[in-house]
Amino acid sequence: MRAHLDRVERHNAEALNRACGLILDTVTGGGLLYLGGSGHSLGMVLEGFFRAGGLACVYPLYRPEISPLHGAWPATQAERRSGMAAPVLEAAAPRRGDLVMIFSNSGANPYPVELAMAAKSYGLPVIAVASGPSMEIAPARAGVKLGEVADLVLDTLAPPGDVSHPPDAPRTAALSSLSSVYLWNLLLACMSDRAELPLWVSANVPGGDERNAELLARYSERVPVLRTSVMG
Repeated sequence: MRAHLDRVERHNAEALNRACGLILDTVTGGGLLYLGGSGHSLGMVLEGFFRAGGLACVYPLYRPEISPLHGAWPATQAERRSGMAAPVLEAAAPRRGDLVMIFSNSGANPYPVELAMAAKSYGLPVIAVASGPSMEIAPARAGVKLGEVADLVLDTLAPPGDVSHPPDAPRTAALSSLSSVYLWNLLLACMSDRAELPLWVSANVPGGDERNAELLARYSERVPVLRTSVMG
């Protein structure tokens, strides 16, 4: 797994640099970064939203039907159903200058693909984090795949089936989540080296609550879920 992460970093060096620039333009320009995914890729939406060291200008794109926590098999069926994604983005009221980042292992189901299409209809750039090997063999349930719609793809290089251990007959140790978290943190590190970022601070360190209160005041109007329990 450690060797895989090294390979992911090397393979994506140029794409990471481009993604860093795109997201940084959004952040410093006062825009929002919309994070989307379905199924277990929703883990990356949670990873990017409201956590210590993370960006405060993140809008999590979500609806209960696409989460396994609200029904595991129904969530699989929902992400394969056309028409689920566009209303989610519409409710988020995106603007020019915002950016959408979509996490999907196979990049083949209608939800992530149509989310990317909806973003493009608003004129927003789309960054996909997906597995090239998995996209290559997955059925194109939406007619096209996420990599064909996105402006830029960060490749997790996760093998089809998403398992890696034991090497001679893989059946566990999924790599897509591990690789996605690593790519996301590489982006945060890259951006922080280039500019001052609006980053959340742990509420358990001195001054954390005060710093976070400033960020809540700045972003909660456009990201209502920062203050409410009901997501759009």
